[in-house]
Amino acid sequence: MFIFSFLTLLSCENSQTSKPIPMSEVAQDPHSFANHHEVAVKHLAWEAEIDFEKNIIRATAGLSLDRKLKSDKLILDTRSLLIESVRDESGTELNYSLSEEKKFLGQALEIDLLESTDTVYVEYKTTQGAEALQWLEIQQTADKTHPFLFTQSQAILARTWIPIQDGPGMRFTYSAQVTVPQGMMALMSAENPTELAEDGVYRFKMKQAIPAYLMALAVGNIQFESIGDRTGVYAEPSVLKKAVYEFGEMDEMLVAAEKLYGTYAWERYDLIVLPPSFPFGGMENPRLTFATPTILAGDRSLTSLVAHELAHSWSGNLVTNATWNDFWLNEGFTVYFERRIMEEVYGREYSEMLALLGFQDLRKTIAEFSDSPNDTKLKLDLAGRNPDDGMSDIAYEKGYVFLRFLEETVGRKNFDSFLNGYFEKHAFKVMTTEDFKDYLSEKLLDQDSSWKSAVDVDEWMYGAGLPDNAPQAKSDKFEKVEAQLERWTSGTPAAELGNLEWSSHEWLHFVRKLPSGLTAAQLGELDAAFGFTTSGNSEVLAAWFQHTIRSNYEPAWETLDSFLTNVGRRKFLTPTYRAMKESGQILLAREIYSKARGNYHSVATNTIDELLGLEQ
Repeated sequence: MFIFSFLTLLSCENSQTSKPIPMSEVAQDPHSFANHHEVAVKHLAWEAEIDFEKNIIRATAGLSLDRKLKSDKLILDTRSLLIESVRDESGTELNYSLSEEKKFLGQALEIDLLESTDTVYVEYKTTQGAEALQWLEIQQTADKTHPFLFTQSQAILARTWIPIQDGPGMRFTYSAQVTVPQGMMALMSAENPTELAEDGVYRFKMKQAIPAYLMALAVGNIQFESIGDRTGVYAEPSVLKKAVYEFGEMDEMLVAAEKLYGTYAWERYDLIVLPPSFPFGGMENPRLTFATPTILAGDRSLTSLVAHELAHSWSGNLVTNATWNDFWLNEGFTVYFERRIMEEVYGREYSEMLALLGFQDLRKTIAEFSDSPNDTKLKLDLAGRNPDDGMSDIAYEKGYVFLRFLEETVGRKNFDSFLNGYFEKHAFKVMTTEDFKDYLSEKLLDQDSSWKSAVDVDEWMYGAGLPDNAPQAKSDKFEKVEAQLERWTSGTPAAELGNLEWSSHEWLHFVRKLPSGLTAAQLGELDAAFGFTTSGNSEVLAAWFQHTIRSNYEPAWETLDSFLTNVGRRKFLTPTYRAMKESGQILLAREIYSKARGNYHSVATNTIDELLGLEQ
């Protein structure tokens, strides 16, 4: 289909600035069929046509190979792809076969290579089973003028829209040419346009090597506005101005991050606000963070998410977990880095409030995993399971607490020096938990016998739950919030608590600390005083629903219905539907879900289907 036009795309390979890591450094990946130790994809040249009428992508993937061991076979990961042909650079058809389908993993695409084969071209189409892709109809967008498409490749969904070696330990550079309907913009995790292409053809280049889970594409009625020399925001036109205000401190965050842990390696840091169905808070696609509109609170109160995705430019995108069993190495480091950025920009008290809220989430998750304590370990064993199972607060918050414990043990100056060396030495490489353990001992703990004796690394990495000496943040502001809550529970009317000029974090802490078993009348009193049901802050609103559902507080039902119908962020959906199920409202939950499900990404529906007993 597109083979001859790939000559231009493949020429971009020569401009790469970071080489894929030696395959000897890559751990065995239980979630990939790829024989990357023998034959590695070093560059992807992708040419695609986006068809909104049929909701498919027609594409050719040009794969430049590093034939490490002179193997005569290339094995790629695929799932729900319709393979049409496979050729080499001379146009010779190559024999190929697809293995039997495996749950979560899809099928291995095995391609027989000729001795002379350096590049393989796979012509294919996506299908309705491509779980990475969400095709939104016009009415599902903010402006309701054009349809919209976005991808979510993490953890192993890149293989549902590109035949590729789909594991976090396998890196490649890429170039692309994407044709979309006129009047729409295409963006990728690469060098991006800022203006509409009249012919609908967009060209991309990512010269830093990345793993497949960071492949990303968005197509829609999108506009761009710059924030700083290296930062900017993309969004639908009606959302753009609000987003530009909300993320107006991105440049300041980038400067703070570089001050902490070295030069930003990806040139630009831009962000796109996606439609509400995006299933996560954010996704750290290089050069273009994907973000949920639920963080557009109007007061910049939820922008720690931006700091989090920015921090991934070092922890995750630059130094990457070798497999999803080591997911905490991506997320624990990123949460630690995120809170250091927030401290640098907003002060210690602000970052401590974030840390305390995170610790609350961690305690709750550990309690929820009481029947599966192995899932509370940092080092996981996800073989035979969907790697999404490991994407819990354990990786994020327990990982953070461990790194905070290290900082408090050795001192911040020593720990910052260690982290700077870590990011510099392992840039564009992968890391296993075991390799990090060795590096930590050699470069930090072995430097002082008191440090070594104080840190039981095995207990933190391989033990369930939290060690007894886990540090916990402190917040004077939260203590004052709890004092006001005590006044209310002791009989002071909510209206007499005064003009509480709190941040959203303080309000969230207040709502989370409300005692269980409140009556509808008590919730009504709080609602009348503080307007929780009409809150514009999605974090506060989602926490409020935990109480309104269990107390059958009727004034909140309409807002709850609207929230679940319009918001696709799994972090909010899962606890809300679970609360309905546990409070005997499962039929209502299924009723709302039946009309809302079409607005959710497959990442969310897979979770909620199981939660509500609708897997079939």
